[in-house]
Amino acid sequence: MGDPVEWKEADRRLTRRVAGWESPLARRFLPKLESAAEHTKLWWCAAAVMAAAGGVRGKTAAVAGLAGMGMAELLSNAVCKQLYDRRRPPEGLIPHDDVHPRPDSSSFPSGHTAAAVGFTVAAAGAWPGAAAVCAVPAALVAVERVHSGAHYPSDVAAGAVIGLATGLLVRRSPGLLVRHLP
Repeated sequence: MGDPVEWKEADRRLTRRVAGWESPLARRFLPKLESAAEHTKLWWCAAAVMAAAGGVRGKTAAVAGLAGMGMAELLSNAVCKQLYDRRRPPEGLIPHDDVHPRPDSSSFPSGHTAAAVGFTVAAAGAWPGAAAVCAVPAALVAVERVHSGAHYPSDVAAGAVIGLATGLLVRRSPGLLVRHLP
């Protein structure tokens, strides 16, 4: 599968398969999750719960998570989407009627997925247990982006890589700063 045409077709087939998931639970739950994840509301709420319930560790995890989320959004939305203009999956590729109007921005990468993974990975450095709980909705956000027809799986994978990288950078940044101080 080294041919770009083969990769594109595999991406389209996987999009059709995920979007065709007919589970009644998924059809009811995923749109609610999309609404919660819109404008990063879900991650701001998770940060508030961490800060309120987790003492110093929770506050540290919340700040780290928000920093990871912010960096991931900046890199995915303000940089990558500007460099690579990819059209969203065509509505004909999505086998259900729940395709909502989608933004005109580039499909590549998924900013929702980048934010979700960035938050979760960064928060894990301070509070692994809370981040493990966040990993479930983060993974579901990634699935929802394909199921709703907003992104191809490769967009979601790229968003996850961006989130992972920015989350790890946030986790390492205090040590990096201390080593470079005079």
